[in-house]
Amino acid sequence: MKDILNLIYEFGQLKRTKRSGWWDAGIKDPESVAEHTARACFLGYIIAKLENVNSEKVLLMILSHDFPEARVNDQGKVAVRYIDIKPGERDALKDQVKKLPKNIRNELLALHQEFEERKTKEAIVAKDVDYLECAIQAKEYLDIGYKKAENWIDNVGKYLKTKSAKKIFKLIKKSDSLGWWKGLKKLPKRR
Repeated sequence: MKDILNLIYEFGQLKRTKRSGWWDAGIKDPESVAEHTARACFLGYIIAKLENVNSEKVLLMILSHDFPEARVNDQGKVAVRYIDIKPGERDALKDQVKKLPKNIRNELLALHQEFEERKTKEAIVAKDVDYLECAIQAKEYLDIGYKKAENWIDNVGKYLKTKSAKKIFKLIKKSDSLGWWKGLKKLPKRR
């Protein structure tokens, strides 16, 4: 159980690991990997249901995909132009889960591999979610004045595969990310 607890503490490292690609857009204090992962999991559940695929599998793929970044950090698209990070992420995950019970370890490693290969419907949904959450975050940054974040939105649309992700993506481009609360304020009655 001590090894499991240490792994949970290590997962907490993702709260302090920044998504480094946003620095290229001039964002001084970008979201953490954990913040990305949390919304990606919620979005993954929804899109998995809309696409009629195994939502638990999608969620575990999202988690196993991001977990190695606790050790190798997040590498933006400019960095991965020069560094093949995939083998390092696979090795990190193998080390991270090596002390877990065999059934859990094998499942997480298999799901990570499935995510990377993108041959199953669940893996396609999980990757769409990873991209789509990035577009949502970019829209939020764009709406608060980071104009260079628009490039992330433009790029994501080229890679989406599922109908649900494509529909949400079209809405993102037209939406006001800061307007979700409009109509929710309850004003006091005048006397």
